[in-house]
This record gives sequence, C-alpha cells and structure tokens, in this order.
Amino acid sequence: MSYLKAKKLSELLILKNMSIAIAESCTGGSISSSLTSIPGASNYFNCGFITYSNQSKVNMLGVDPKAIELFGAVSEKVAYEMAMGAGQKSQSDLAVSVTGIAGPSGGTPEKPVGMVCFGFYMNRNVETTTQFFSGVRSEIVSESIAFALTELTLKIE
Repeated sequence: MSYLKAKKLSELLILKNMSIAIAESCTGGSISSSLTSIPGASNYFNCGFITYSNQSKVNMLGVDPKAIELFGAVSEKVAYEMAMGAGQKSQSDLAVSVTGIAGPSGGTPEKPVGMVCFGFYMNRNVETTTQFFSGVRSEIVSESIAFALTELTLKIE
C-alpha cells in the first residue's frame, strides 16, 4: 500500500519539478525509505533527517529546546519546527515531519500510544495536524507513513 502511495507522490514531484525533505522521529526513516525505493528518487528527494532524540531535533533541525520542554517532543509545535527546519535547511519545496508515540510504552492519558503529530512545509508555510492510530507499533508506523504520503500527495495535486 505505501509503495503505491510513494509511487504516486514521486510521479507528482517529478511532474511538478518539486523537491522534498523528510524529518522523522517515530517512523525512523521509513517515509524516506518509501520514497527512495522508487526509481528516479534522485530527481526529487533532497534528504531525510532521522531525529529520534530531542537533541537531534535541536541540532539538526533547529527545534527550539524550549518548545520541547513546554509542549513535549510529541506535539504540533515540535512537528511545526521540525518541518520548517527540514524545508529550510534542505532548501526543498516540500517537507514533512512526523513525531509520535508508536508504543507499546511511552503513552500517557494526555498523549496516548498512537498519537502522531505531522508538519507539512510548502511555500515557506507549515500546517500541522495530529492523528490517533491504533494497533501495535508496526501498525502505528505503517499508518503514519501512509497518512504522510497521502497528505503530501493531496497538497501538491
């Protein structure tokens, strides 16, 4: 399923001559892998940032440490800053960020396992959203990948 979504997105990126960067936390590079598994990825894929730790979010993407302290790494504020950092640092036309709690541990009543925050960078603006997925860790990661690829496609169609 993700292969077809990645293929559709890659075709659109090539058609529109757009570049993309990915900033991933809970998906651990899986979105980047989905896109680079498609032949011709070098035509649109700039780079992927796998920023699993809070410190890497700060160092690589320029996320404000105070944002992490105040809102937590899994928040729309941090997803916003991750997407902005990925887009700007890579000079890409489009970027997505994903930060969430894939489980099986780490959830709280306020931020349960399956909560995933996304940031979508385009035209120097960022839109954020939070989704709640269910299932085991691999299912939450798969749903996050599918959601990101679908949303990116919708944004550039």
